[in-house]
Amino acid sequence: MAKRSRSSKRWLAEHFSDEFVLRAQREGRRSRAVFKLEEIDQRDHLLRPGLVVLDLGAAPGGWSEYAAGRLTVRGKVEGRVLASDVLPLEPLPGVEFVQGDFTADEVLAEIGRRLGGAPVDLVLSDMAPNISGVGDVDQARTMHLAELALDLAARVLRPGGDLLVKVFQGAGYEEFVKALRAGFATVVVRKPKASRSRSREVYLLARKRRTVDGV
Repeated sequence: MAKRSRSSKRWLAEHFSDEFVLRAQREGRRSRAVFKLEEIDQRDHLLRPGLVVLDLGAAPGGWSEYAAGRLTVRGKVEGRVLASDVLPLEPLPGVEFVQGDFTADEVLAEIGRRLGGAPVDLVLSDMAPNISGVGDVDQARTMHLAELALDLAARVLRPGGDLLVKVFQGAGYEEFVKALRAGFATVVVRKPKASRSRSREVYLLARKRRTVDGV
């Protein structure tokens, strides 16, 4: 077995002492990432019963589980949470799941079939590529995923709907923000506490999707 590098050992030590990792373990959450969505939701009031939510890159399911909980009234989900990922997802109460690459025609068609023509109120994307360690490559891949999320949001979001998407600050970031501002009434940057301070990761919250004529 290959020896771990110093940076790998340092990351593992930091990860397992991370307050949000420990909290996720105590609370039985699927990942520490749930606390990012929770903080943004508490601040911006994204989720409420009755919404149709599409969660892209959902595995292992922390965001979908949280969303379903926020839509639950007296033990029943009021609204819908539809999740998709190339990776499998252990079943979650109140969450529908489509496995596969959502850019593939058959997966996109299945998402559309599940929606049954109903418009989406909120698209969530916590997608990130497998990290290669080559900064320029990883940045390009991350921004590409964000652009794919925006493309799908443009297809399925109702006028007035919202998009929350993870990006990394760097090449392509400003251009992506401009694209969001062209399609939504407001765009704000969120850096939740569970997002490590040294990371270039931020979340862009685009609200009130414009119609084709810009209204």
